[in-house]
Amino acid sequence: MIRNYIKIAFRNLWKNKTYTFINILGLSVAFGSSILLYLTSAFELSFDNFHKDSDQIFRLYFSSKQKDGTSNISGTMAYPLTPALKADFPELVGVTRINWGANSVTYKDKKFDKMIRSADADFLKMFSFPLLKGNVNTSLSALNNIVISKNMADDIFGSEEPMGKQLMLDIAGKHSPFIVTGVMDDFPENSSIEYDAFIRTETYPEYDRMKNEWNSQNHEVFLKLPPNVSQSAFEKRLEPFLQKYMKANFDGAKKEGQPKNERGQYLSLLLTPLSDIHFDTAIVSGQGTSKAYVYTLLTIAGLILLIASINFINLTVASSLTRAKEVGVRKSLGASKSQLFLQNWGEAFLVCSVALILGLGLAYISLPQFNKMFRSHLSINNFLVWSNLIILIIGFLLVTIIAGGYPAMVASRFNIVEVLKGKLSMKKPGFLRNSLITTQFTVACLLISCTIVVFQQLKYLRTKPLGYNKEQVISVPINGAMQGSIAVEKMRNELLKYPSIVSISGSRINIGRGLDGSSSKSMSGFDYYPNANNLNVSKQILTHWVFVEYDFLKTMDIKPLQGRDFSKQFGTDSSAIVVTESFAKQMGEKNAVDKFILPDSSVGRIKIIGVVPDFNLYSLHEKREAITLQLTRKMRGVSYILVRVSPQNMTASMDLVKKTWKEIAPETEFQGSFIDENVNRWYKKEERLSQIFTTAAGIAILLSCMGLFAIALIVIEQRTKEIGVRKVLGASIPNIVTLISKDFLKLVLVAFVIATPIAYYLMSKWLEDFAYKTDLSWWIFALAGIVSLVIAFLTVSYQAIRAALMNPVKSLKTE
Repeated sequence: MIRNYIKIAFRNLWKNKTYTFINILGLSVAFGSSILLYLTSAFELSFDNFHKDSDQIFRLYFSSKQKDGTSNISGTMAYPLTPALKADFPELVGVTRINWGANSVTYKDKKFDKMIRSADADFLKMFSFPLLKGNVNTSLSALNNIVISKNMADDIFGSEEPMGKQLMLDIAGKHSPFIVTGVMDDFPENSSIEYDAFIRTETYPEYDRMKNEWNSQNHEVFLKLPPNVSQSAFEKRLEPFLQKYMKANFDGAKKEGQPKNERGQYLSLLLTPLSDIHFDTAIVSGQGTSKAYVYTLLTIAGLILLIASINFINLTVASSLTRAKEVGVRKSLGASKSQLFLQNWGEAFLVCSVALILGLGLAYISLPQFNKMFRSHLSINNFLVWSNLIILIIGFLLVTIIAGGYPAMVASRFNIVEVLKGKLSMKKPGFLRNSLITTQFTVACLLISCTIVVFQQLKYLRTKPLGYNKEQVISVPINGAMQGSIAVEKMRNELLKYPSIVSISGSRINIGRGLDGSSSKSMSGFDYYPNANNLNVSKQILTHWVFVEYDFLKTMDIKPLQGRDFSKQFGTDSSAIVVTESFAKQMGEKNAVDKFILPDSSVGRIKIIGVVPDFNLYSLHEKREAITLQLTRKMRGVSYILVRVSPQNMTASMDLVKKTWKEIAPETEFQGSFIDENVNRWYKKEERLSQIFTTAAGIAILLSCMGLFAIALIVIEQRTKEIGVRKVLGASIPNIVTLISKDFLKLVLVAFVIATPIAYYLMSKWLEDFAYKTDLSWWIFALAGIVSLVIAFLTVSYQAIRAALMNPVKSLKTE
């Protein structure tokens, strides 16, 4: 009996080759794309969950309100915070600072570019990065200790034993010896913390000067709570702690009339769970992966499966009407409803099984291109994870039960008398079919609208003026090759001989995201006293602090509003600053030039020599904030050389810069890139989202049109005689095309009406993540509707025109 059912199933599927092909193709594309999107989401959600007691590890951040009421979030901390936490909360399992340490390592006259991070001794005990060699309690106990990764050990030492060997690290232009006291396993791909090695925090060049400065913040702090202490309870205990050590900040905020935050505090020190760090976009200026992005992937995967399932249901139900007599005969011969259900569902199961196998093959073949397009790290191992296999099986069964079960149930319930008399009719004819088609095109319209909005926002981000000229500027990471100021001077001496080089400068931080992938922030807060004789009146200043070289404003094409740029003609400029408009506004000064500030008592007063327009130091996810530019010091050198070139033959100019760099630093890799490219890398996440929506919209339209094409074909077959009669009575081809097409186009219009408010709401929420954003214009949604209507009309009209061109004599003979 089962063998006969399988034979009948194959015969029926082969007999209806067109519908079978459409079903298998649609489901296989849906299965393949949904599997890839699900695996990507599962990978993103797995970040940092490999750490033991990961639910007890947190990252600290500050929360406050600006005068305009907007939230101010900062994840950078001051050096004295960690010792104070350990002293006031001895029950903490561990506290560690994490920062950038060095980039250049030398061993036996060979130089290597590595990601050296700085941390405290607690780091190895808090996190579950396996220590392959060494002891977690002692490997970072001394200031000259270094713990390296397995990959770094293989690169530098090869088969040689690394333990106890001496490495020379270039830290701010000073070469210091370190002893290898441990070898860690490489960080997994789903780790938020990346590294090649770790050294102690205290090795930072200006640590001794900054170790008691609460307003100089430049690193992250992680802590591990005891099992019996909750996040909310500890955050409450941090309120008096902050009042104790940062009272001056509270007093300054109160004087300034700064609003309190959601917790009723001028400044709060809060915790971000380790599991949420990968998804934190606020602290890292939009560079994190938003959970909304992950849920978007899962939603799109579900929608694609939904569209394919709708196609399957519509085609199977519609084609089952043509097999009604077969069902009637089987019933009259004694077949039960369960037997008929199993036979029809068996055909659906067979189609879904073939589609799943093809979908898995399609996913595997597409894996390299998918990883490249969406910057994923999927491999065959992701397919073989037991949890993923279970989800895959459950998803397959759900699709099979829903998409195959309903049509099988409909066919098994046909009335035997009506079927054999040829009078079979459905209640509310076409209602289910029309509802499902409307759902399909609602999804398609939604995805098209989202695609257009994301594309518009991406275009806006790339074209909005940033306050400086990002074109024709090359940024070259120094990577510890030598002291930054020396590197800039050497490049200046060599390159300014050529007419294609306009100017050369340097900066402590990169503009945009360069090829070295690093990024950093340095915030400073202090009080400004407008009247030195009245210390009761002060203004609170919060600013990004950037160390630069001479000609920075010229190289970045920034024109001073007041005062001047740094100049070698003025020896006092070494202790002077240039500030932005926002800085001057915080001071409350119309003309800030020649005014003095005292950000650090150990440094002394600093004179303002110029005011420049506000510019975007970071991505457009955040508003422009106050920026202070200061000439580099010996211990706070530049890390990037900036070279402005003429617009003629920029490729040759890049080659010239590369050649010159290789001459002055032959052992250091050249990672120079144009700043406009760096700025575009800020928005890789948005670009990836645009690609996802474009691909998903394309798949949705393709699947919807395949279903619409097949449904139109079935409808035309069912109305063949009607079309023949209308032609005999004088109906023209346009009349017949309109007759057949209008019902389908009405469904697309209904889908457009439903999709538009949903798309508007979703895209409005997405755009809230940007400080600067495009407008949600009406034409965006109108365009999505027009595209859907045109595609639907072309799909249906092809079949309608074929039907209208048929010989009416043949049509009237059709059974």
